[in-house]
Formats: sequence, C-alpha cells, structure tokens
Amino acid sequence: MRNKPLFRRSCVITCMTVLLIAHAPAVYAEPSGEIQIFIENDFLAGTDHYYSNGVKVGFGAQADAWPKPVQNWLESVYGYLGKDKQYEQGFFLGQNIYTPRDIKNPDPQPNDRPWAGWLYAGWALQRLDTTTPVHKLDTLELNIGVIGPPALAKEVQTEWHKLIGAPEPRGWDHQLPTEPGFVLGYLRKIKIGDESVDMIPHAGVTVGTVMTLARAGGIVRWGKNLSGFGPDTIEPGGAVLQGTHAKNPRRPRFEYYLFAGLDVRAVAYNAFLDGNLFRSSPSVDREPIVYDLRVGVSVRYDTTRISLTQIRRSEEFSANGIGSGSQTFHSFNFGFEF
Repeated sequence: MRNKPLFRRSCVITCMTVLLIAHAPAVYAEPSGEIQIFIENDFLAGTDHYYSNGVKVGFGAQADAWPKPVQNWLESVYGYLGKDKQYEQGFFLGQNIYTPRDIKNPDPQPNDRPWAGWLYAGWALQRLDTTTPVHKLDTLELNIGVIGPPALAKEVQTEWHKLIGAPEPRGWDHQLPTEPGFVLGYLRKIKIGDESVDMIPHAGVTVGTVMTLARAGGIVRWGKNLSGFGPDTIEPGGAVLQGTHAKNPRRPRFEYYLFAGLDVRAVAYNAFLDGNLFRSSPSVDREPIVYDLRVGVSVRYDTTRISLTQIRRSEEFSANGIGSGSQTFHSFNFGFEF
C-alpha cells in the first residue's frame, strides 16, 4: 500500500507528541500551564509558494507545577537573577515547509527558492519580571531537528493537497538534502502601557546551523483587559508560551485587542535560502535585511485564546538579478490554559 510509509511516520510523530504530553505536570486545582498551537499558511492570501506552511504544537507550565528536581534545575539556570521572578518552561514539536513559486514543475528550478522541509523538537525557558512598572519577558528557545526528506515535508504537502483537491507538488525530488540542525534563540519583550493600550518592543538574536540572525521590532495593542505580551509567530525565539495564566485571580475572564507591529531581521544565514551548511545543495541570493509588517486580532475568554495575524514579509531573495517579491501569509494561534 503506497501510504504505509507515511502512516508509519505519522504514528512516530503522534507517539512523540503523546510522550511529551504524558510527561507534562499534573493538572492542579489551580491552573498552572498552557497548550499552544500555531498554524501558518499562505492559503488565505491566494498563493502556495515560498513559506508555504508551518505548524508548531507545545505545552508549558510554571516552575512550581513541575517536580522538585525540575524546579531546582530551573532555579540553577535563572536563579542568580533573583527568586522574585516567575519561571516557566515548555516543550514542542514543529514543521516548516518551503517551496518555489511553481510547485507543478517537476524539473530543477535553480532561479527560484529551493524545496525544503524542517522538522524539529524544542525546549523553551521563560522568565517573567513583574516587579517593576515596566514588565519584561525573556525567552530562551532551543530547536533540534532535521532538514531534508526525513522532515516529511513532501509527504505532508502531497497528502494535504490530495485531500483538498489542490495541485500536486511535483518537485520534491529536488529538495535540500538531509542534514541535522539546531537553532538557539533568545528574545526579550518589554511591556509599556495599561490594560487598554500598550506597546511591546522586542529584541533578540538567533544562532545555529539552520538560521542565524538578529531581530528587533514591536507591536502596539488596543483593546480591553490586556494581559500577556501579545501573540507570536513560529520563528525561533518567539514565546511559545504566553507568560500569563488563569492562576492570576485578578485577571478578568474576557479579553480582546487589535494589534499592529513590525519585526526587522538582519540575516547572516538561512539554510532555506543559502542551502545546506555542510552539503552541496540548491541556493539563491539571500537578502541581508528582511522585515515583517503585522496586523491582527486576539480574543480570550477565560482559559481559551484565539489570535489571527496577517504578515506581509518583504523580499527574502533574488536569483540572477530577479527579485522574488514580497509574500503575505497568516498565522493562527490557539492557546488553552490548564
């Protein structure tokens, strides 16, 4: 049966997810953690190319919800910064899919973005400081995974296109070859404002064999009962956790806001454009500066949050002097606190 390999691989991914969740902290009488689901796609923009799809699923909990040995370890990592801060850690799985503009072409396309997939597991550690009027959120995130056929991008996109009746992607034989990789990202967010209007500037750096960049930007939010530090995207260093919980008895049950923002990145290396780090592979001319314009809306009722972000990304590459143009895609974020 042709789909047996895909079925087996799907079972492996499912089992990994179950094992991660099985090792999550027990649910206490007071909520102490959250589950986050991110889905990014360019479908609503009417395209199917470049950054074609991204999925990230994870869970996290505050330090006091984990077993005592884990709490001691967290204190050893961030303890020297003071015990009056709040700590949280989480684990997640994710996959990104990248394609050229013409997915129906089975031939090599050296003048367009390479076919590529990235499958990874990760860990995030956050420190929330609310001891001053300006709240701060530090996020340290580590991703470890694989580029190439083991990332299952071909199988996922092909089967999904069959299901929805979309054109068959025919060029996956030319994707980036197999190579393990890692990404370590750090991001700091600062919140300035009140419960109706605030600004959240951010800055961070990401290093690794998959991506190396520095970033800065921020968002402005307007709404009611603003909490947390705003929605993130899948990119490394973004807070896979929200840093706020229903455990706070003073937080209102209903929250909503509109937001707009900018994220600027100085990119030194991007495997999905520059090609593999250790192996010969397709590549294009990467733009050193890339920016995202973001607008969106977020709504939370009690312990459930839904956010939608539209992202307009500037030109990321060119080939033989021909630019790729910008891209628009959307990011959905579903959060469930427990």
